[in-house]
Amino acid sequence: MTMRAFFLNIILPLLFLPVAQAQQSLTALKNPSAAPPLILRDMDGVQHDIRDYRGRPVIINFWATWCPPCRRELPSMNRAWKKLKEEGIVMLAVDVGEDEDTIFTFMADYPIDFSVLLDSEGTVSEAWPVRGLPTTFVLDGQGRLVYRAIGGREWDDDALLNKVRALK
Repeated sequence: MTMRAFFLNIILPLLFLPVAQAQQSLTALKNPSAAPPLILRDMDGVQHDIRDYRGRPVIINFWATWCPPCRRELPSMNRAWKKLKEEGIVMLAVDVGEDEDTIFTFMADYPIDFSVLLDSEGTVSEAWPVRGLPTTFVLDGQGRLVYRAIGGREWDDDALLNKVRALK
């Protein structure tokens, strides 16, 4: 790899990382469409089907234990969940490509207060427009993808949560 290629492919993206991490907005999807199917079991073996949540906004976060931005945003997601759970808003974390033991061990150090779904084979995440981890989608009450967030967020930010609340 040439020095120029190294700079353009490695160093330059790292310079923009703090800006990307500071991003607090949700990207509105221009043409909201029906969410792809999502039927997965959680850590307790309970099956979750997003169709069961029709009529309620749903936040779906695709993540993995090895992903540093995913780990950084988890505490704010827990705080957001504490604010939202009594409001009828659903929050789901979909772990991509890892087994249950890995997630269980991780959760001993990083507790997650909302449902963690297992996509061990990555088949569900492949059906969704996931472009990296973490990627979070917000569905409206009709089950349509209306917002997307690529990269970490401070999910307990009131401006961000108010966009989700407005979908009720």
